[in-house]
Amino acid sequence: MLDPLVRLPDGTVKQVNPISGTKVWTLPGRAARPLAVTRPSPLPLDPADHDRYCPFCWGRMLETTPEIARVVRECPSGVAADGAADSATEDAKQRPRWRELRGLLAEQLDDTTPEFRLFPNLFEILSYDYWHLAHGFDPTPESQAHRTAYLSTPLGREHVTALARTRMRARGMVGAHAEPFDEDDLERESVALFAGNHQVVVARRHFVDGATDDSQNAGSGTLTPEEHCEYTRFTVNAVRDLYRGNPHARYVSAFQNWLRPAGASFEHLHKQLVAIDELGTDVEREAARLRQEPELFTRWGGEFAEARGLVVARTPTAVAFAGVGHQYPTLAVHTSNTTALPWELSDDELRDFSDLLHACHAATGTEVPTNEEWHHGPPSLDLPIPLRALLKWRVSTPAGFEGGTKIYVNTIDPWTVRDRTVTRLHELVAGGRVSDRIEVGPR
Repeated sequence: MLDPLVRLPDGTVKQVNPISGTKVWTLPGRAARPLAVTRPSPLPLDPADHDRYCPFCWGRMLETTPEIARVVRECPSGVAADGAADSATEDAKQRPRWRELRGLLAEQLDDTTPEFRLFPNLFEILSYDYWHLAHGFDPTPESQAHRTAYLSTPLGREHVTALARTRMRARGMVGAHAEPFDEDDLERESVALFAGNHQVVVARRHFVDGATDDSQNAGSGTLTPEEHCEYTRFTVNAVRDLYRGNPHARYVSAFQNWLRPAGASFEHLHKQLVAIDELGTDVEREAARLRQEPELFTRWGGEFAEARGLVVARTPTAVAFAGVGHQYPTLAVHTSNTTALPWELSDDELRDFSDLLHACHAATGTEVPTNEEWHHGPPSLDLPIPLRALLKWRVSTPAGFEGGTKIYVNTIDPWTVRDRTVTRLHELVAGGRVSDRIEVGPR
């Protein structure tokens, strides 16, 4: 293989992704420009809108599908509601306790404050009918029991009926406006509202605490490291449950689109999980390479990044580095464990991965549109594929040249990505904004 990263005499950098083969050129003179995209002038924010700004806000929970699960934060033992402590240690006093609640009814949604919520996407990529008719998929017993219980209450029935009408109107179906709503329509539509294989993980805040205008969005980097770890853990467990609940799912794609230029329908922090019945091109290509080169990710992840001066930061079991050969400037976070499925990682391994990903988001900033892509080895493949995330800065738009040549013109080379991130991370570490578990590379 040719050198994946070469700087030519005029300053042009040519890259070839060592795993996917994607070709990227970075031309000199453009790397110093600001990353943030131009956005509309901010508008004043009414404090009452903090929790009701969009349909993903927790003040508007009846606008999303019924929750599968939520994560709530509780006071640690030994700390009273007023903050008074007894004999608990100082460390315990500072650390929140997290609890997962499942199967809530509509009348119970306001009983607790959800830090993170999991629910089916109202308009899924692969519908319930796709899975049912193509593969004979049926809802899990847990999903069926939740649907029965949810529809047994007046508010639950009203909620599901409203969502069923919305889905039918979007498809132009007769009966969407019928009064009363037809029972057969309710039965058909409600199944997908509980058993969808395209799910959403939503964080509580739309805006940062104390926000005064609508530009002050709360992103991954504005979470605390502890919050981000729970966000990560909740997502990993949801991926696991999709595999377990649907035996026909060969791969579960997990991703996060941040801001509209990166494809976000709502500029509210959330991830999406989509089960598909194929491995996908990337995984198929990786599997073929791994059968020939089992050390593929060890060699082209940490070792290559270290040798070429691309490492951004480390934790004991994970590494973050500037990626090579990506369509957009990219930060990559790899776990060192290549044999465990994501939900088999130890608590420390998951925390190491989360802390580095959180730090990369914090260094990138909330004004930069990003795609966060998760990659992992699915249960059906017994190959050394680590959990890894790619954080892509959507700061350029592919055009005719890229479409015609499949060579992507990237505005920032990997070394510049690394230097920008490291400089910012040192500032964040000094301010206590990121985990003290991470070791940032030298300036």
